[in-house]
Amino acid sequence: MTHMLAGGQAFWRWGEAAATSIVFRDKRTQRGLATVEQPARAEMAVHPDPALHRLLGTLCSLRPRLFPLLPFLLWTLLSCDLRGAAQGPGEWTPWGSWSRCSSSCGRGVSVRRRHCVRLPGEELCWGDSHEYRVCQLPDCPPGTTPFRDLQCSLYNGHPVLDTQKTYQWVPFHGAPNVCDLNCLAEGHAFYHSFGRVLDGTPCTPGTQGLCVAGRCLSAGCDGILGSGTLEDRCGLCGGANDSCLFVQRVFRDAGAFAGYWNVTLIPEGARHIRVAQRSHNHLALVTRGGHYVLNGDGVLSPPGTYEAAGTRVVYTRSAGPEETLQATGPTSQELLLQVLLREPNPGVHFEFWLPRERYGPFQAQVQALGWPLRQPQPREVEPQPAETPVVPEAIPARVASLPPDPCGPCPDSRGRAHRLLHYCGSDFVFQARVLGRHRQAQETRYEVRVLLIYKSRTPLRTREYVWAPGHCPCPPLAPHREYLLAARRLVSPDGTQDRLLLPHAGYARLWSPAEDSRVRLAARRCPV
Repeated sequence: MTHMLAGGQAFWRWGEAAATSIVFRDKRTQRGLATVEQPARAEMAVHPDPALHRLLGTLCSLRPRLFPLLPFLLWTLLSCDLRGAAQGPGEWTPWGSWSRCSSSCGRGVSVRRRHCVRLPGEELCWGDSHEYRVCQLPDCPPGTTPFRDLQCSLYNGHPVLDTQKTYQWVPFHGAPNVCDLNCLAEGHAFYHSFGRVLDGTPCTPGTQGLCVAGRCLSAGCDGILGSGTLEDRCGLCGGANDSCLFVQRVFRDAGAFAGYWNVTLIPEGARHIRVAQRSHNHLALVTRGGHYVLNGDGVLSPPGTYEAAGTRVVYTRSAGPEETLQATGPTSQELLLQVLLREPNPGVHFEFWLPRERYGPFQAQVQALGWPLRQPQPREVEPQPAETPVVPEAIPARVASLPPDPCGPCPDSRGRAHRLLHYCGSDFVFQARVLGRHRQAQETRYEVRVLLIYKSRTPLRTREYVWAPGHCPCPPLAPHREYLLAARRLVSPDGTQDRLLLPHAGYARLWSPAEDSRVRLAARRCPV
């Protein structure tokens, strides 16, 4: 089918997946002007080349004076001989508006579309032409028929399977594809698939996944189905853990008195809180008003989930003995963490993430109260008998005791000039916690957990190996410490090995908020 269009012709053709491609051609030269990839059942939208779009915008601003010449100008634009073919992908039109929610109550999905505009020689646009998001409406009233049940019931009383028999259908959840409308014939031992379920149908009862175009997708923190976007440790959707600081310490300074000892303040706004201890002592949590959330007044609370400071605290206790406290946060007010001593304290390990703006006040509070707070009681702690030994090595010390190292001192690489040199010349700059060290031949391999990335040429995994040349690497890294590292990527000539290399006399500093500020300043001063 052919239509005339202002001196040119528009040819319609069908592409893959029942999509329409519209090719605009010059009438005189038959050269293509633009192609619009049009999905099936979507509204038509044609957008010219950006340069042509800007020119048309200029002409529109002058329309009062150019209106008499408009036919001539339009004919000129459509008669231009485009020289050469474009390269690369086409360009997407802006996203359209979101559709209505697929459901009238509860959770559903809405969709928006965009179209691909291509010049001759250009590839298909990168990305998806459709985007789906979760829409949340008021809960359905009690007794409402579930969405999948409703779809199955539409086939009640209709002949299927090439017979005249009719059945009553209910959902069947044992089939492989959860996004097919699998319905069980009531009173019979078979089910039938009626194709895909409608968009917005829950994948399985009690889960968060929704079916879209035959696929079971979960929403990211941005509400977009299938985006995979997650909140970082700071609670920022799609963030990189750079808007908060990681606090991690081990409390060991308890004396020889039984009773409650203050361990730390957990500030307002703390996230991803974790506390652990392995002994016959017990953890306790106190609100700002002095109310014990658990294990108060010498009475042990059962393991379970407790509400405190606007978050849920999960308390576990095993016969190991081992206790843990975990909370996602953020806390709406500060909490006081205590330990109820019944034996010498092998260590209380605690960690949490804190917004940058709250780290200074937190440090000031701790120093003002005196770190750690001491609350001695009149009864002394009796050492445990031999049959119930304490295992302090379960909570690693901040600095592990190492045998004497025969290696000599490393070259000094301190100072702003060295920091800038290493930052600009490195492929990776990141904060990491050293989990282990292994020496082999003339190399040293560190296993590290990546906590925060400042600079990265290629993606880094949560756990990486960092290699240092020589049996005596410089700078040396101690296990269970956190460092700010500047590393390079080293690929072997045959391409079989791809390593993170910490150069000799490279940049490795114990991580601290001050060091964090210095490296961010170096990033701004590093030439592009």
